[in-house]
Amino acid sequence: MTATTTAPVATAPLRATRQPSARLRAWATRAPLLPALVFMIAVTQLPFVATLVISFFDWNALYPQARHFTGLDNYRQLLTDAGLRHSVWTTVLLTVAVVLACLVLGLALALLLDRRFRGRGVVRTLLIAPFLVVPVAAALLWKHVLYNPEYGLLNGLLHYVGGPQPDWISRTPLLAVEASLVWQWTPFMMLILLAGLQSRDQQQIEAARVDGASDWQIFRHLTLPLLRRYLELGALLGSIYIVQNFDAVFTITSGGLGTANLPYTVYQSFYQAHENGLASAAGVLVVIGSIVIATFALRVVSSLFREEVSRA
Repeated sequence: MTATTTAPVATAPLRATRQPSARLRAWATRAPLLPALVFMIAVTQLPFVATLVISFFDWNALYPQARHFTGLDNYRQLLTDAGLRHSVWTTVLLTVAVVLACLVLGLALALLLDRRFRGRGVVRTLLIAPFLVVPVAAALLWKHVLYNPEYGLLNGLLHYVGGPQPDWISRTPLLAVEASLVWQWTPFMMLILLAGLQSRDQQQIEAARVDGASDWQIFRHLTLPLLRRYLELGALLGSIYIVQNFDAVFTITSGGLGTANLPYTVYQSFYQAHENGLASAAGVLVVIGSIVIATFALRVVSSLFREEVSRA
């Protein structure tokens, strides 16, 4: 009887001492993350809150004393402005064209690098190199080294074969911007799709070949369904960047010839027209669009993680 009555008395202090230690251990593991959290809030969230507040004011930097609260007038003006609607359409067209081209080219290059051949490591390094170039430097490279009508490489090749000497930027301005972005972002898509290809079950592919399936049938019925999540992830992540792209438009065309997208319109409103309120409202719309796309991207990433955990 004494053993049964003293056991709870002996374990109660142990439980009381274990609980505070577990809490302290949890806080000790989280404490190193607090400076990063504070820094992220100070760098990202506070400026966004300030931008959101400024977007409700009629605020011209040249006349700071005349600013006043206007509510949703800036957003109403943006949604009814013909120039802004054109920049939104340009942003959508630029994003869709670049992302689709990058996915197709990235898939082709990923299928190539998934095969074994001599020098594959060197080829992979060379194909990744455009993604490592600074965006402004990449745009300058295309503008001067390739597109220049006097000494550009494209016109040099055409001159060698006796072809015409067009001004590429003036004749096809939007296509010129899209080509530079495709060149830079195709390696990113290639890496994502190559990771998906290398996660395939090789035994399943070998069994399909033993059954007489051709390479096209294996790609259509086995490889492509497996890559669906990776294609969605590449499309969403690429869209997040292209929607916010400013470097290529500013460097190659300076927003002229119908190539001004939404970020360049924000730049024009803020730095050229000095309309802080209007530019802030446009910036908020860009952020909202990016958040919507990022939400879908995070769902795709979480579904990929769940699939990998279920396979393991």
